[in-house]
Amino acid sequence: MARERSGRTVAHLVLATRLKTLREAAGVSRAEAAKALGAHAATVRRIELAETSLDEGQVHTLLTAYGACATEIGEFLGQLATANLPGWWHRWRSVMDPWQLDLMSVESAARIIRVWEPALIPALLRTSAYARAVDDVRRPDLSSADKDRRAELLFARQERLREQNTRIWALMSATALATSVGGESVMAEQRQALREAVQRPDVTLQIHPLEAPFHVMSGMPTVTLYRVDVPEIPDHVVREGGLPGTADVSDALNVVTAYHVLMDHSCVIAPHPDKSREALA
Repeated sequence: MARERSGRTVAHLVLATRLKTLREAAGVSRAEAAKALGAHAATVRRIELAETSLDEGQVHTLLTAYGACATEIGEFLGQLATANLPGWWHRWRSVMDPWQLDLMSVESAARIIRVWEPALIPALLRTSAYARAVDDVRRPDLSSADKDRRAELLFARQERLREQNTRIWALMSATALATSVGGESVMAEQRQALREAVQRPDVTLQIHPLEAPFHVMSGMPTVTLYRVDVPEIPDHVVREGGLPGTADVSDALNVVTAYHVLMDHSCVIAPHPDKSREALA
């Protein structure tokens, strides 16, 4: 079944998880909840996984089936009204990749974002011009206007992360510094942006030099780990490297943990962030 790309907000994810918790606490099976809705059990599953919008009527029916009182139902529906408001990224939805729509709510709640980038500057540290130049090569399917809007979105994401004090811990190869993207002026601006970024307390950058030995992340595509403080939202891992605009997203504990371990190992053998500052000088 195709997944609805709804651009879910954090509040939406939290409420969907709470519905599942309430059902289980009430001892109601998904099949029984679906019967109360007059729907298939798959519908309840999609609601609980936030794979579809939360409809007020359906939520009211489910809460009633779970034995919630009128006050509890009223409070939940009040929170639902807020959760159903569009996310701040809504204006850029038409130019976002499907996996980005799924992840924006997670990114907006992230405490730490860790990224491994094998060949380019990590996206969250790119200048708008650099990001635009990357899309010029990787996304010939997009119009010039759409590429401009994607660069605007990236800038907005970076601003939001700074405002919410999200820590960015990036691990990259020095290959990115030796690869010309967009020409000399774009690269000069990007290098200066990196010099400024590594002076900020919310940014940690480690650069594997070209002569560095083989390590556990060598040969791997771009990997991003999102660590979230909201109990109802698990950590996520995003693995790019397929067709442009596509990525594999997982919140499975074993998968996320495995990538955390790999990233930790690679960071241990990578030069200290102070060495990265020297490499950018």
